[in-house]
Amino acid sequence: MSLRSAPRIYLGHGASGDATSMAPFVAGLERRGIAAVAVDLPRRRAEDAVSAWRATVPDDLGVAVGGHSYGGRVASLAAAEPGTSYAALVLFSYPLHPPGSPERTEARIAHWPRIACPVLLLSGESDPFARIELLRTAVGLLPDARLVTYPRLGHTLRPVLDDALDRVAAFLREVGS
Repeated sequence: MSLRSAPRIYLGHGASGDATSMAPFVAGLERRGIAAVAVDLPRRRAEDAVSAWRATVPDDLGVAVGGHSYGGRVASLAAAEPGTSYAALVLFSYPLHPPGSPERTEARIAHWPRIACPVLLLSGESDPFARIELLRTAVGLLPDARLVTYPRLGHTLRPVLDDALDRVAAFLREVGS
């Protein structure tokens, strides 16, 4: 069995950030031997940012996509589009619903069953954007998904970033093999 290298990953930022806010993720993945690129996204509804994503990020089996919060949502919407061939999707703190509005979950995951590539989700168990019981149930909509959760963490993974990036690097090496 020949081994391919891990796919290059393109990462989108959270709604209040920009590509520079993803620098710790990019640098951490590169230290682990994973090529990573941060993508600047327009500040608009996630559905309306997909065209900007698609114009920047190559659609190729040698490419993984993902991001933090809003950036992950944009990447997931792009991954769900017909004919997309990303190697993998990595979602850091996916915004399952706005804080205090869990009833809006269904709209944020309606596209998940159309995501064909393997998905890794990493989330804090106290994230106000993703009630953990809803997230655990929603993951079942993804054809090939793994969920890693961190107790007592909210909408950031910075306190466990080393562990999260170790898991992402291992996941990307696995999908690249």
